[in-house]
Amino acid sequence: MNTGTFVCSCADTCDIDLVEAREGVEGVDVAASSQMLCGDGRDAMSAVIDDHDLDQLVVTCPDSGVQESLRELAVDHGLHPDAVEFVDQREGAGWVHGESAATDKTARLANAAATRLDHEPIERTHTREAGDSVAVVGDPDTAVALADTADVTLVADGEELAGEPDLDEVTVERGRVADVSGQFGDFTLTLEARVTEDCISCMECVRRGPDGMVTSRPVDIDPEAPGGEWTDCCPVEAIETDGVTRELEVDQVVYPGAAADTRGGRIGFYTHVDAGTVSAIESMLGGYEGPDHLDLDMDVCAAGKSGQEGCTACVDACPHGAVERPRVDDVDFFKEACRNCGACTSSCPTGAVTLRDPDNERIARQVEALLRPTTDDSGGWLFDHGSEGIETPVVAFVCSERAAEAISEYGRRSQIGSDIEYPPILPVRVNCTDTVGEAHVTHALAAGADGVAVVGCGDSCLHSGPDPKAELVERLNRATSDLGLGDRVAFFAPDLADHESFVSELDAFVGGLDASPVPAGEHEASGRLDPGAGGGESGAALTDGGVAARPSGGPRPNPDFNSHDWTLESVRAILDHADPERDVIRGLKDFAAVEVSDDCTLTPTCSNLCPTDALRRDGAELQFSHERCVNCGLCEEGCMEDAISLDAGLHLNRLPENRGGEAWEAAFEGAMRECANCGKPFASEGTANKIQDEVGGLVAGLTAGDENVFDYCSDCRVRLLHGSGEGGER
Repeated sequence: MNTGTFVCSCADTCDIDLVEAREGVEGVDVAASSQMLCGDGRDAMSAVIDDHDLDQLVVTCPDSGVQESLRELAVDHGLHPDAVEFVDQREGAGWVHGESAATDKTARLANAAATRLDHEPIERTHTREAGDSVAVVGDPDTAVALADTADVTLVADGEELAGEPDLDEVTVERGRVADVSGQFGDFTLTLEARVTEDCISCMECVRRGPDGMVTSRPVDIDPEAPGGEWTDCCPVEAIETDGVTRELEVDQVVYPGAAADTRGGRIGFYTHVDAGTVSAIESMLGGYEGPDHLDLDMDVCAAGKSGQEGCTACVDACPHGAVERPRVDDVDFFKEACRNCGACTSSCPTGAVTLRDPDNERIARQVEALLRPTTDDSGGWLFDHGSEGIETPVVAFVCSERAAEAISEYGRRSQIGSDIEYPPILPVRVNCTDTVGEAHVTHALAAGADGVAVVGCGDSCLHSGPDPKAELVERLNRATSDLGLGDRVAFFAPDLADHESFVSELDAFVGGLDASPVPAGEHEASGRLDPGAGGGESGAALTDGGVAARPSGGPRPNPDFNSHDWTLESVRAILDHADPERDVIRGLKDFAAVEVSDDCTLTPTCSNLCPTDALRRDGAELQFSHERCVNCGLCEEGCMEDAISLDAGLHLNRLPENRGGEAWEAAFEGAMRECANCGKPFASEGTANKIQDEVGGLVAGLTAGDENVFDYCSDCRVRLLHGSGEGGER
């Protein structure tokens, strides 16, 4: 693919040096500049596209109208409209930074944009079939509005519906809603009523019952209604004062006033009604088709198929009810409920679930491009630390929703006289700040960032909860301090009504950062562990019988750029230049060290449960590989002897590079019992003693002599109990 970059100063309203910005562009086939690409430079741009046979374009232009015209220009030259990537050199650079910083930032942004084009995902959609049934709770107007297109059931929820017009096409159900469960296309409403379905609407209970406590359409009785002789009036005995429940199954639910169980709301479950609600419901009658945001590889999920709960990170993180656990050891993803916030992917340690756009590799390459100092034609730095340009490189993961718009608005206000200027942070747009996890932050620091800013919506975010990312920032500053870097991470929520706070807080953060000891522009992530890591000398993991299983030094099944492997790679890159304050790096959730007590009987439960093969049995020794452990907790939960505990954090002294290259260590050393007949080791002493203690009394006296059946392997035990003669010849 031939790529061209076009840098514009927007009629010289942007405070950037076009020549230096153009010279700072790298990795493309041609770089050109113009004072006004949408005007006088348009013909020259066309000529460059033709002369260099360009397939992709990077253009510095934030205006949506001009962007559309430039896409049309690209299409006229045979390019796909999506083969044009735009850069904000104006609101995000030239209008809010000084000339040298804005020039440097523009070149870096253009380089990152070219990287984004190189990692553009193929669009993919997800569909889910559904019917046309809709339950509307207590809102006759909405029920009537939907009746022409949907199969509508109006749940009275205690309301008197007598006199409500136009309900002929609506099914009216008695009862109050006790619960709503399920997902789009498969909702179940549990209804509680005091009148059964045997009711013939004779109105006797309405006439005789307490005033205002018995509705006539539908006939139902208030749970607070007092009892008395009047309850015996029903000729068909349909009154049930203790209440009856029944279930209603529908595809979508309108329940005004219900508490939303997720911040963004469940798809197909509407807790308020506005002008767009009816249209939204009608658009999904019969089914749903939308973008498929996630890639799933449940074979590497740390929840396992073990009968134990294990990792719950994605379920705990999802703010939209799109992830559930139907069983203790299973995970279900409802893609139609996914809002593409990235919360599940940033929390997943193994890469079982990953975002498609932007995927972690795309984010990594943008960060690396932004942090590479811009160079001139001779290969020297155009700008560097302590000179002009960006002196303190800070990567900013910016929410593409409200936060990005607020920052753009700051730029527009600055241009018309508000005099807003803030440090030239290097933005990477993410779907939501929930996309950002420990791997993204540690990678940015490994690539040479002096600091990392997480820029989001604040408490108004429909994804993150109150005080978003506070826990992440606290954890990662603990980790960076332990790594010898000090505090390097902060969260910011730009407010359209208060740019002063954003500017002052960002100024304080950037101004308080010391230059990182990690050089910028050198680290390029692979997103995986060293292929030889974890293998020791033999390069083979052992099963409980000492037989080689999956090669520990071979390819791991986890996808590249999974959180655990990517974080560990980044920490190792940081430690090449930093002196850690502690042997245990706290704050990194995807790491733990196993501690095993003397209660261990060497049963194979833990090694069988471990989803990352961090535990293995070699004869009478239980071995552990710290660099493989993702802190899922399955071994601790599943240990029948409660002999295993996890010490969270990255233990540097337990990594192979600090143990003479040995990835495996002895977590517990026991003894093997050898068969009294054939001499073959067949069980650990702990296991044999435990079984003997539990069932020894049941098998006493089964042998002809004084032999202990627990001293024999399974083959020789059969001969002992059923054979004759001595030893193995019985």
